Amino acid sequence: MRLIEPFLEFAHGLKTVLFTILEKPVTVQYPEEKRQVSSRFRGRHELKRYENGLEKCIGCALCAAACPADAIFVEASANTDEKRYSPGERYASTYEINMLRCIYCGFCEDACPTEAVILGDTYELSYTNRRDSIYTKEMLIDSVPVGGLPTPMATEKGMYDRSVPEMKDPQD
Repeated sequence: MRLIEPFLEFAHGLKTVLFTILEKPVTVQYPEEKRQVSSRFRGRHELKRYENGLEKCIGCALCAAACPADAIFVEASANTDEKRYSPGERYASTYEINMLRCIYCGFCEDACPTEAVILGDTYELSYTNRRDSIYTKEMLIDSVPVGGLPTPMATEKGMYDRSVPEMKDPQD
């Protein structure tokens, strides 16, 4: 019995190898074909805009306060009716994320009252030096939607009196 055991193990291994050879490979040709990511995937940050082109970020810095890695820096400035970037009285004049420090936890996304910060599905991040890993507002913000105006825009006096949109009751 002990003499035949090695041959049985060898035959079992050979059978596994032969069945594996017959299977179709699951190779993805990466640069040309991108893999579909999970709906819960957290990738590179994005700053969103409203349909009219105004930025959703109001410069409240709650994302920076919630960040456990201290990767986000926000500096706010005042909006005027002649130069309006976001609804409300302030906007983020400086918004920077150090992607080397970011741990992709999603706390910044949860803390944002206007849903301006989203962790998107972009996973292609590479840097040749540390300076390239700091993403500025211009690198993160979405392009102006069709029919919207670029910021800063001139608005009517008193047109925007709320920086956070009114909450709606959830619909089941």
